[in-house]
Amino acid sequence: MTSGNLIPTAVLKRKAVVYVRQSTQAQVQLNLESQRRQYELVDVARRWGFRKVEVIDEDRGRTASGAVERPGFERLVDDLCTGHVGAVLCLEASRLSRNGPDWHRLLELCGEVDARVIDLDGVYDPGLPNDRLLLGMKGSISEFELGVLRARMYEAARAKAQRGELRISVPFGYVWHRDYGLGFDPDMRLQETIHLIFARFRELGSARQVLISMIDDGVHFPRPSDGKKMVSFDWVPIRYRNVISILKNPFYAGAYVYGKSEKRTEIVDGRVRKSYGHYKPASEWAVVLKDHHEGYIGWSEYERNQELLAANAYGKAGGVKSGRGGRALLPGLISCGRCGRRLVVMYAGRGQGYPVYRCERGNLMMAQARCMSFNGFRTDAAVTREALEAVAPMAIEAALEAERMQLESEAKRRQMIEMDLQQARYEASLAERRYAACDPENRLIAAQLERSWEATLRRVETCEARLSEVQRVEPVDAVPDFTGLAQDLEASWNAPGVDMRCRQQLLRALIKDIVADVDDDARDVILTIHWHGGQHSQVRVRKPKSGEHGQRTPEEALAIMRSMATRWSDAEIAATLNRMGMQTGQGKTWTARRVQSLRTVHKISGYRSSDKNGEWLTMSDAAAKLGVSHVKIRRFIRDGLLPAEQVMRGAPYQIRASDLEDERIKADLARNTPRRIHDDNQESLFSAI
Repeated sequence: MTSGNLIPTAVLKRKAVVYVRQSTQAQVQLNLESQRRQYELVDVARRWGFRKVEVIDEDRGRTASGAVERPGFERLVDDLCTGHVGAVLCLEASRLSRNGPDWHRLLELCGEVDARVIDLDGVYDPGLPNDRLLLGMKGSISEFELGVLRARMYEAARAKAQRGELRISVPFGYVWHRDYGLGFDPDMRLQETIHLIFARFRELGSARQVLISMIDDGVHFPRPSDGKKMVSFDWVPIRYRNVISILKNPFYAGAYVYGKSEKRTEIVDGRVRKSYGHYKPASEWAVVLKDHHEGYIGWSEYERNQELLAANAYGKAGGVKSGRGGRALLPGLISCGRCGRRLVVMYAGRGQGYPVYRCERGNLMMAQARCMSFNGFRTDAAVTREALEAVAPMAIEAALEAERMQLESEAKRRQMIEMDLQQARYEASLAERRYAACDPENRLIAAQLERSWEATLRRVETCEARLSEVQRVEPVDAVPDFTGLAQDLEASWNAPGVDMRCRQQLLRALIKDIVADVDDDARDVILTIHWHGGQHSQVRVRKPKSGEHGQRTPEEALAIMRSMATRWSDAEIAATLNRMGMQTGQGKTWTARRVQSLRTVHKISGYRSSDKNGEWLTMSDAAAKLGVSHVKIRRFIRDGLLPAEQVMRGAPYQIRASDLEDERIKADLARNTPRRIHDDNQESLFSAI
């Protein structure tokens, strides 16, 4: 340490730099005395004889531990390298640096350019061994002090957290009470919104579907209007981050969790940089106290939610994925029975194409041959039939439960709108009181308060319109006839108002997983269905041959057509097929023309006489065999001499060949003269002659 009269004149001609720093923004705002004392070093520099004094205060609110960049310190180092700095003034060594590399680099530069380090205790010349030793000890003590303080605070916080008494920041829906500690937020609207998010996730099984359904219902969620103070809020339309943060936060399951994140250290441009807020796996959390406070859900439900959210990630490995719509029914649900990977959906054909389930992962990642590939429509139809058969015995109970859930959903929606209206009316009343309390002459403030009042009144009108719309819906129209739907499950499944996403969600409520394999010899797709509850079933789906299209008429329809064609007309056959719910290969209803066209293609005779086996004859065949005209055969039939059959009036006659050997027909043919009919009741014209 040197005295003031020993500072060389050459050093006094240079400028003195006063370095001002405080570690956090809170210290900048609250520790004003420390800030004032550091700025007073300017007067200290002038008393030492420096005429030119510069203040570097860019590092206010930045720590000197080396974890963050300090532009003010870097500027100080740059000025030292130019040789224009004669002295560096600081309140104490910890203000300059609390890490060894920065401190010793500063001392090294000061020693090289013959600059002094000045604090309240005196002047130090880093070029002298004794001063260098003393400054080195001060720097080491400052660094050690920081480590001790940090360790002491962390251990105290951890010990308090292990008892669940550390008042960490809590999420929406909870508040710290001064008297009885942690509890629910008294805002019932906020509580109902959080309950609704968990209820919708139990129903839909997807965070994004929860978001879509709540946006459709016009649900709002609070957002801090004062930064991070969490004192005042604005209710805005709900966002995805609101939904996913609630679903993933264990605090809502009644668990007190401390130490969910960690800091990471890396070397950037030769300097140590620390970053915070990196989340750790649940198994590495420092403190987990279950049943610490009242939760919105239980811990077991929270764990199920995390498993479902992890499995829903389509780009990652895991279990069954959530239904996301599309044209296929089973994406994310069906897996390969050979390699275990999830099958993907591809589309083939022209236009929109048709879905094809394919084991593609091995081919994409490792250039392996595809395990299997099969048609999606046939597979979806087979699984749908199996699912409808499984739920048929419980259809009525399921319909009643669906009706109850529908009523509860409508009641919950009405309650949320009523709470929105109540909040909007309160805000409008508050805005009115503020406007009334304002001096009318102060138009700068009154105009803004008037606009705020008008905005709250418009929100009241919007909420009242939403509530009126919900109340205007008649109960008969609001609640569908679930019992009627239960009596015809297939019609309910194929209803126009049921989209593919809804069918996928319904199917996932029944089926846990589907494992697919292909029997190459039998050309069958073998589907092993794992139902919720532990049951298993197996379904076989025939794979079409090469060149066989997927619009083939069902064999059941052809069998019915063959059995009816000998007795019934094409129109009656079409009506029968429509009553049985069968469709053409293109999914259309049956008409007489379509039945006739299909009979022609498959060579299905419309009456028995078309089978040329000699047992049955047409009228033309009978006339040719007897050597007479059609008129004579028709007269034989009319007179009852020749039995004949018709499928319906106007249809071709069907004549048995053995009936042509009747003696009456032979006797009639034996006479060459026209045949006269003798009637005993007929009077002769010549009886009077």
